[in-house]
Amino acid sequence: MRGTPARQKIVALADLAERLRAARAAGRRIVLTNGCFDLLHVGHVRYLEQAAALGDLLVVAVNSDASVRALKGPGRPLVAEQERAEVVAALAAVDLVVLFSDRTAERLVELLRPAVYVKGGDYQIEQLPEAAAASALGAEVRLLPLQPGHSSSELIRAVLSRYAPSASPPADAAAR
Repeated sequence: MRGTPARQKIVALADLAERLRAARAAGRRIVLTNGCFDLLHVGHVRYLEQAAALGDLLVVAVNSDASVRALKGPGRPLVAEQERAEVVAALAAVDLVVLFSDRTAERLVELLRPAVYVKGGDYQIEQLPEAAAASALGAEVRLLPLQPGHSSSELIRAVLSRYAPSASPPADAAAR
């Protein structure tokens, strides 16, 4: 059965907050995660499928172009925010997508009040401001294992090494 078209899954923050209030009232368990999702790869797909399995409704917050640049450096993102949001929204595991411009998703956690907040295993709970916000709301915080060898930064390096060997790879703040 075909699901909702990807662009219809991308919602404004105010609309999302209202939808989630209704979902909570209906007893649905809301899972929230966030990230850049610059070059979508199998690591992202597996991560989002695992996150979706933790509840009834998976919300993915996608970093805006400005916040990706702040996190990853001036060469990123490679894909514009609306396109990244649409690609993430096209995945069957994803129910709703919202763009956000903060460096962290702490305000989103506070506003959206998920039952579960999820990040990848390259983080530590103590280092996540979102984890403190989620815990304060009584939400479960989960770190999911990374898929070894799968990251956007690694994909960029592979493309550069194969097709532009003299070019230097991007100097990301992190290899996610």
